[in-house]
Amino acid sequence: MKGILLAGGSGTRLYPSTLATSKQLLAVYDKPLVYHPLSVLMLAGIREILVISTPSSIPALQSLLGDGSHLGLTITYAEQQAPRGIAEALIIGEKHIGNDPFALILGDNVFHGAGFPRILRAARDGLDGCALFGYPVSDPERYGIGETDAEGNLVSLEEKPVNPRSSNAITGLYFYSPDAVEIARQLTPSERGELEITDVNLAYLKQGRARLIRLGRGFTWLDAGTHDSLLAASQYVHVIETRQGVRVACVEEIALRMGYIDAENCHRLGTRMQNSEYGQYLIQVAQMAA
Repeated sequence: MKGILLAGGSGTRLYPSTLATSKQLLAVYDKPLVYHPLSVLMLAGIREILVISTPSSIPALQSLLGDGSHLGLTITYAEQQAPRGIAEALIIGEKHIGNDPFALILGDNVFHGAGFPRILRAARDGLDGCALFGYPVSDPERYGIGETDAEGNLVSLEEKPVNPRSSNAITGLYFYSPDAVEIARQLTPSERGELEITDVNLAYLKQGRARLIRLGRGFTWLDAGTHDSLLAASQYVHVIETRQGVRVACVEEIALRMGYIDAENCHRLGTRMQNSEYGQYLIQVAQMAA
């Protein structure tokens, strides 16, 4: 399975913080926001990842993530010249996807919960069409909402419904069969000139090939695209890390646990940041795994 991390957009909701930098490089407590979606792809067992971003943001993302080899990954980059919709990422990533199923994740989404790797791998192994991930919200009229039958099959999908049929918001994580690229190519742009990811999902819904996997109690999902939600994400990560003594979305530790790198490499990565608590944590993790 391939991975696409969409880190584009102009970040206007975060102005002036994003006037000179990508929002994916802003901090969520102790690490860049982009570590969170990257960690999700890694936990799903995905090692070939395409990062799509604006021409001005790619150099900084490359400086941070490189080619991914230090994490046992292969990371490549592609430009989205203008914000023309999430579904355009499928067309931009066509060569990267090839004939493989793939996961698409938005660069400002934060996921956390026990058993997440198991859920991701089950969705990956049973994929035929698209698998969406739903999260219960108290204000469903603000989101794309999915309704399911008893088996988890998607039966309706609405954007910001006036009378929501469920409280399951569609998160920014999508698993697709490779034919999603052709579906995206056939879309008609919206009034805003964008290719809407909801239209891709509706195409699978009409084919009876759409599933909604509900992330319920014990999970957290945050769209860190505003100042308030970015602060909430930072506060959440701070509480988890200080109370439990573990790091959320620590990509180096995940690479070690997944067998992508060994303890020696993890220790080396920690040594590069040894003056920070994050670096000291990596050294400790590496020593325990050696």
